[in-house]
Amino acid sequence: MKLTTSIAAALALTATGAMAAPEKYVLDPSHSQVMFSYDHLGASTTHNIFSGFEGEIMFDQEDPANSSVSVSIPVMSLFTGWQKRFDHLMSDDFFGASEGDMITFESTGIEVTDDDEGIITGDLTINGVTKEVKLEAELNKAGQHPMAGKAWAGFDAETTILRSDFGLGKFAPNVADELDVEISIEALKAE
Repeated sequence: MKLTTSIAAALALTATGAMAAPEKYVLDPSHSQVMFSYDHLGASTTHNIFSGFEGEIMFDQEDPANSSVSVSIPVMSLFTGWQKRFDHLMSDDFFGASEGDMITFESTGIEVTDDDEGIITGDLTINGVTKEVKLEAELNKAGQHPMAGKAWAGFDAETTILRSDFGLGKFAPNVADELDVEISIEALKAE
């Protein structure tokens, strides 16, 4: 799941003014989601979403490549829209999840590719398996949050992963191994 590599790229591309060192931004859990979808038997596309998770960005405005992203998503925060699918995904067929199990992403590098775009490379860990992923990120908006009165940014990112890489490959290829991951987040400068 192309988790949050785009966060750092977007923030790195949005700030104005001089900074001496990276500054901390925190994700707004009420406006940050990771959605993944997959082909089901060639008949439909199934969508699932993670939300309400936490993360932080250390943003270096003078040198965006010096920025970093760290995100933790509780596995059991998954919303499927159907309880039986949730129960099955939490079973030993897939996540084998219990309270406290996390999906994590830690950036390892950021490449700014355009004024409002970048590639965030990082380590995604699911089910105890860590794989490198690349997120294509795009800045949507940056500036002062109109209600919070502090620096704020919003962006989208996307990637594709193979669920089998993380021990979640049951029923492939009938249920597609490839997951399309879409991320949309907002982050506020920390106090």
